[in-house]
Amino acid sequence: MVLAIDVGNSSTTIGLFDGGGMLSFRSVLPTYKSNTQDQWAIQLTDVFRLYQAEISQITGTIVSSVVPPVTAALCGAVSFVTGKRPVQMGPGIKTGLNIKSDLHAQLGSDIVAFSVAALHQYPSPLVVIDMGTAITMSLLRDNVYEGCIIMPGVRVAVEALSQEAAELPHISIEPPSTFLGHNTVDAMRSGVVYGNASMVDGMLDRITQEVGVPLAAIVATGAAAPEILTQCRHNIIYNADLLLNGLYLIYQKSTAPKQRRV
Repeated sequence: MVLAIDVGNSSTTIGLFDGGGMLSFRSVLPTYKSNTQDQWAIQLTDVFRLYQAEISQITGTIVSSVVPPVTAALCGAVSFVTGKRPVQMGPGIKTGLNIKSDLHAQLGSDIVAFSVAALHQYPSPLVVIDMGTAITMSLLRDNVYEGCIIMPGVRVAVEALSQEAAELPHISIEPPSTFLGHNTVDAMRSGVVYGNASMVDGMLDRITQEVGVPLAAIVATGAAAPEILTQCRHNIIYNADLLLNGLYLIYQKSTAPKQRRV
């Protein structure tokens, strides 16, 4: 069994894959940058207890982290709990992904992981939309990562609006009862949900124009995706486990025995 962990700025996602590559469980925890190795070890142990999974059955681990203060403590906890040193996403790891130009050194390991999974599961050219702390839209063609667009995340934008405008409240992200709000909360929800949906639709139109041919697939992932993308006019496939699947595929590529030349 393979343990895959993705550390994002807001949340940390833990997934366990069985011997056939099927996801046995998926758990999401908040990312606490101040957690020690022991605290991460306790949380990992609790997750396995919650899902009634056996840590002793783990044969390998892989970690992707875009939060440097967390990386060392979490990897140390993984080694301590499982007895397996994790494969870490980073330069030199085998992905099979051809990243264009100067993006190669700057691309987040989370984007690399879900791009590998998307190219494995869907036809190209395709766009992958990740709606987390930031909204990213990545263009993939064959095995090439062509480039991306980065925008403020839905929750980040909502919290910034509430903090900077004294009379605007903190709200949940959900469609309002009417398109035109008749109160402050509904007006904000309309702007957040339909505004972001319109932004995604507009950017997809621009990407399609840039590519010059219709997109074969549009795939989305991330915690904020379902509420927004259901309001989009484009046909968008939602895949909550895209990143974890990518980590599993990369683990297989990285640990496969090297073939000897005859």
